[in-house]
Amino acid sequence: MQNKSRHIFAVCDVEVEYAYNFMEYLNRKRSLPFEVQAFTGPEILCEFAGKHPIEILLISDKAVTEEVRQLKVGKLIILSEGVHNPELDQYPSVYKYQASDDIIREVMDCYGAEKAAVSGEAVFKKEAAVIGVYSPVGRTQKTSFAVTLGQILARERAVLYLNMESYSGFEELLGEDYERNLSDLLYYARQENTNLVHKLQGMVRSLQNLDYVPPAVGPMDIQEAGSREWTLLLSQIVQNSGYEAVILDLGDGVCDLFQILELCTQIYMPVRNDPFSTAKIHQFETLLRVWDYTGVLEKIRKIKLPFHSTSRTGPGYFEDLVWSELGDTVRQLLRKEPG
Repeated sequence: MQNKSRHIFAVCDVEVEYAYNFMEYLNRKRSLPFEVQAFTGPEILCEFAGKHPIEILLISDKAVTEEVRQLKVGKLIILSEGVHNPELDQYPSVYKYQASDDIIREVMDCYGAEKAAVSGEAVFKKEAAVIGVYSPVGRTQKTSFAVTLGQILARERAVLYLNMESYSGFEELLGEDYERNLSDLLYYARQENTNLVHKLQGMVRSLQNLDYVPPAVGPMDIQEAGSREWTLLLSQIVQNSGYEAVILDLGDGVCDLFQILELCTQIYMPVRNDPFSTAKIHQFETLLRVWDYTGVLEKIRKIKLPFHSTSRTGPGYFEDLVWSELGDTVRQLLRKEPG
């Protein structure tokens, strides 16, 4: 695991229950690269800040004093109840009484907009798993498997799911309207933006404990991104975020597919038994050998998945996946994995 010292994310609210509940929520978000500290008054906060540098301070407008305003923190953000002292308008603010996920997105978005670039080479850490899910065969429940795998892994690890299909259907299925999505992350990667991880934290959503980036809204963004952009994006996530696993749900619209598969530490390939499916897999494997990607072949684990059906849609569909026969299959697979 990483030995880097973690920056401090401090939360200060005179409402004791809120401060500690929010701290507990932040600590459950394993992907956040911060040590979380909660304070219920400005005095103890200032005492702590005198000995420990604070990178992000999220503080209730009621707890802001002149001493707090003099603190040298990386970013001070007001936790507002809707109306606050105009003197605090110089600081960015987030609304207190909204979903915790929304608060975190707004805070990280604000922090990421000004955070200095992170230095370091694009090299994957051995501890992080990059799990590919791909099949040259259609209608194999590939995405259902990938999301189920992610939700189950996320019960014990910090996991990020990236849908790299031309048409994901997420907005329609979940009834969501995403302001930013994977297309934006690819743009940042294309610009070699080393502040990418903080921007990522400002847009991630969650399904159960599984974090995901809203997928691209159109196929062109997926088709035009090459291995260079994906490598930069993945290396930043693996090096500089708290994620322990990244799941890539790959479609045939991905450019440089073989190079991206080569980045994976393991690959699950859902298959079917009919003659056309068998022929497609054989063609795919032949191309890997011809183009000298035999290392990819060694990472592939072929799986046959049970059919899954549910009457629910939206988030309920994803919840049902975990407890379906498909979920049982995933748990059996994971029990057989080494380590």
